[in-house]
Amino acid sequence: MWQVIQTQPFQRLRRVKQLGFSELVYPGATHTRFAHSVGVFHTARHLMRIIQRHMTRGGHGHHQYREHQAQVALAAALVHDLGHGMFSHAFEEIGKKLNLPMADHEHVGGLLIRDGEVGEAFREMGSGFATDVATVIKQGRPIDLYGAVVSSQFDADRLDYMQRDRLMSGVENGGIDFTWLMANLEVGRIRTGVDDESIGEFETFVLGPKASYAAETYVLALFQLYPTIYFHKATRAAEKLFTVLMLRIISLAQDEANTKTGLPKSHPIIRFATDPESVDRALALDDTVFWGALPMLAEASDRKIRNCAARIQYRQLPKCVDIRHQLVGAVELDKAANSHERADRQKKLDRLIVAIETKLNDWAEKNSKDEAPRILTDRATRDPYKRFEESKGPLNQIHIRLANGQILDVATCSSVIAAVESFSLFRAYASDETAAKIIGDIVEAELKRG
Repeated sequence: MWQVIQTQPFQRLRRVKQLGFSELVYPGATHTRFAHSVGVFHTARHLMRIIQRHMTRGGHGHHQYREHQAQVALAAALVHDLGHGMFSHAFEEIGKKLNLPMADHEHVGGLLIRDGEVGEAFREMGSGFATDVATVIKQGRPIDLYGAVVSSQFDADRLDYMQRDRLMSGVENGGIDFTWLMANLEVGRIRTGVDDESIGEFETFVLGPKASYAAETYVLALFQLYPTIYFHKATRAAEKLFTVLMLRIISLAQDEANTKTGLPKSHPIIRFATDPESVDRALALDDTVFWGALPMLAEASDRKIRNCAARIQYRQLPKCVDIRHQLVGAVELDKAANSHERADRQKKLDRLIVAIETKLNDWAEKNSKDEAPRILTDRATRDPYKRFEESKGPLNQIHIRLANGQILDVATCSSVIAAVESFSLFRAYASDETAAKIIGDIVEAELKRG
């Protein structure tokens, strides 16, 4: 593991910030994917010691501590973010729009884990070790107790970033009692089946009855970080500008018009744009490369690039209009008399959002010319807790052992978690007063139309 940390791909994570553009809102949020990855590894070792404590080495059947699976899970925890590009998830959005595999952090991470320096370091653990690590990460769901350490709703990744992001941003809500959770975490056995017929058992992490309120706090704390930090309006506005800027740079570079971008042909961003299938060129991109390029981009001959770059460089972000908040009040969603009426009002709200978003995007396309889009739209949803899904399996859930010994999903035994609704946003960002007025006019027109 120490040798993996010394490799160039892992050291590169020092130059990729964990929260991307969040430092434009929270000046202290400058921590990196490197710090987070090491923290996830540290937390994974905590979880693995709990597994080891509840299983006897050299035992039989389900009670045997499996050294190989444990080592694979610990390695996966360490390198799970290895393939992240500059500004992490913001760069992935660009990749989705252009269908660029090298902007997908899981795809890039898999290549790095299996080959090159990282793969070489893992070979000391056995010929198939690197492949096993890459497979655990790619699955995105736990297939056994060890996999739950890497990917579940109570995994080492979440346990690290929710504490680290809260600390570095200075946000007071979102705190958890990590020590108490770890002290009350154990391994339990749960039956699976249909109705009263059992078809098998599996081992999973279970929080004891003393930690039931701490588990509830954990779920709610993680949920609150999304509207507070990850979905902050200024952060999202910067991400939108970044997307527009990068799409324009890539388009010009691929049309052999890179001189209009303000960047030389040898610049890492141009080199990636002209050969986006190269993993080496993808790895040459990090946050520092982009920030260093901004002064050149701000002097580009292309107006869209020049405008977007200057806005990001000097934090001249477009004004946010919270459209969903207006619509919820207009359709009186919270005043529904029953669930049926609420469902009808929710459908009306969804129809309004689609119609308004379409009209805003159409107006922006027609009236922005060669500048940055005068209106940018933004939609997102986050569930407080993901209930059982067949595709994810029961190991993805958070389980509580009650005082009578019964083990239940936290959403079943917590009326608070069961009652919390998803957080949804629908916003528009206006670059000028005229655009802001257009947003208001379109919303008003659609509300009148019903």
